Amino acid sequence: MTLGAPATARACANIALVKYWGKRDAALNLPAAGSLSLTLDALTTVTTVRFDGALAADSMRLGGAEASAAVLARTSAWLDGVRALAGTDWRAAIDTVNHFPTASGLASSASGFAALAVAATAAAGLTLDDAACSRLARIGSGSAARSIHGGLVRMHAGTRADGDDAFAVPVEAAADFVASLRMVIAEVGGGAPKTHGSRDAMEHCAATSPLYAGWLASVPGDLANAEAAIARRDLEALGTVTEASALAMHAAAIASRPTILYWQPATLAAMAAVRALRGAGRAAWATMDAGPHVKVLTSSVDADAVAAAMRDVPGVTAVAIARSGPGAELA
Repeated sequence: MTLGAPATARACANIALVKYWGKRDAALNLPAAGSLSLTLDALTTVTTVRFDGALAADSMRLGGAEASAAVLARTSAWLDGVRALAGTDWRAAIDTVNHFPTASGLASSASGFAALAVAATAAAGLTLDDAACSRLARIGSGSAARSIHGGLVRMHAGTRADGDDAFAVPVEAAADFVASLRMVIAEVGGGAPKTHGSRDAMEHCAATSPLYAGWLASVPGDLANAEAAIARRDLEALGTVTEASALAMHAAAIASRPTILYWQPATLAAMAAVRALRGAGRAAWATMDAGPHVKVLTSSVDADAVAAAMRDVPGVTAVAIARSGPGAELA
């Protein structure tokens, strides 16, 4: 694609089954530990990028409105990396739409920066392989590295100081097993923006929580158990580690001083409903990101029953059933 021609990309958010929480290098956005996620077809971002030599500055529209100064500054700084790769100083016009609530704990930054990475590099005339694109997306948002790929995805934390080995790769898994997975998304509080941004919350948790080191130490075992469960197509084992990882992450966050508490009363009620579903023999395991919403890992067989139970929880304002989604791609 020629520099100056617009490019549009679509990406799906992902939900970590084994959580990402904390960085080993904030400037390069290098994760403190690996993670494992499921890309979801129900949470999509569509982004168009156009570089133009006549523009005096970058511009960005988010959901039809001008992006805030903070969001534009973060995005513009990230675009400097694309400009450096392309050997240009042209500014860019960005138009991006999240087809789900933004900045509320539903991983909009993951789909947002994955779509931006694909669209911006194409608009700049660059051709990157998946690993390079994942690294680029990671610099914008740690979880965006995983949204470059569809299905089950493994993020490698890497060990290199330059972050060259910190990128995501697809997890080898039986196609019918992945196709059978469902994630029921129980939105709490109408999708309002969350009170603690993930970046600041991670840094605060790592610096002040007495439980953070224990959470970090649990990740390698959780990753090994999750990958073994996927290899043997064992949803129960995968669900068990998914729920445990989420609760451990939130325990560390809650123990921060002062606390980082994303949960609302409906969050706790939804988690109780998940336990009741499991007690009744349904496949249902809860996970939560940095926000109040509850996502329930389940199967195609039980998804409708799980969704119905979530709709009955007071304070749950919307429910959706998501399947495994595709990787980021040009639209």
